[in-house]
Amino acid sequence: MAATDRSYFFLRRFMPTAIVIDAINTRRGLKWGVPAMLLAGPYAFSALFCRAQVDAGGPGWLNLLVILCLWNTLKLLLVGPISLVKLMAVRVREAVARRRTIRTLLADGVEHFNEPILLSRHG
Repeated sequence: MAATDRSYFFLRRFMPTAIVIDAINTRRGLKWGVPAMLLAGPYAFSALFCRAQVDAGGPGWLNLLVILCLWNTLKLLLVGPISLVKLMAVRVREAVARRRTIRTLLADGVEHFNEPILLSRHG
């Protein structure tokens, strides 16, 4: 069990696609989900290249690289739509919070106020 935990955290920390996906899953990174889908292209090309090498009589261990590249391609293709859904949900929550703040200020009799600034939108 401990070895599984250590390998999981090692992979989350040092593997390129895991780092990219973790960065995209932050509030600031949600907007980069769709452009990150372009990174799936080189991984798909690498998978095709390695598969062609195996078919041409290359070493069989290249099949492991094919599987790894295809897995990374799939992860990067899915991160775009998922990040868009998350971004829409965050923006809706921010709009609701903004409206509640304005309504509360108006109910308290505050006549002059600037639009409230949510920190998650600036960064």
